[in-house]
Amino acid sequence: MMGERTVMQEALFYSFRIKDHVPADHLLRSIDRFVDLDGIREHLKPFYSAIGRPSIDPELMIRMLIFGYCMSIRSERRLCEEVHFKLACRWFCRLDLDGVVPEGAAGLADSAGHHRSPLRFPPGQAMCADHVCGAVAREGGARRRTRLG
Repeated sequence: MMGERTVMQEALFYSFRIKDHVPADHLLRSIDRFVDLDGIREHLKPFYSAIGRPSIDPELMIRMLIFGYCMSIRSERRLCEEVHFKLACRWFCRLDLDGVVPEGAAGLADSAGHHRSPLRFPPGQAMCADHVCGAVAREGGARRRTRLG
């Protein structure tokens, strides 16, 4: 006898925490313990204009770029897709399930020469990324790689 398919009925409330779905040994968990971006807004304030449209949150941008660097993602569009669809990326970037991920052409990084080279950090944020990547490498969490060509 063929069973009937039950139609999914959406719950009014869900008990769901993203961090519960990120494995304890995930690379982003080991990197996250080195990422301390308290006070980053004040530190980067001189690099932002007082006029124009609002920018992407600096902490979100740095976290996304660190993830992209660690995973060798060369495309802004692909980086935004990865963060949008992967729970571990959302957790690392401090986004909940309905948090807005910037669009692929949002200018996350310096796009000059973007067809030939990986994403580059904007001025002022490169030193934050260097600090985090260096701390992770010193602790044995990852190996430093050099760019060729």
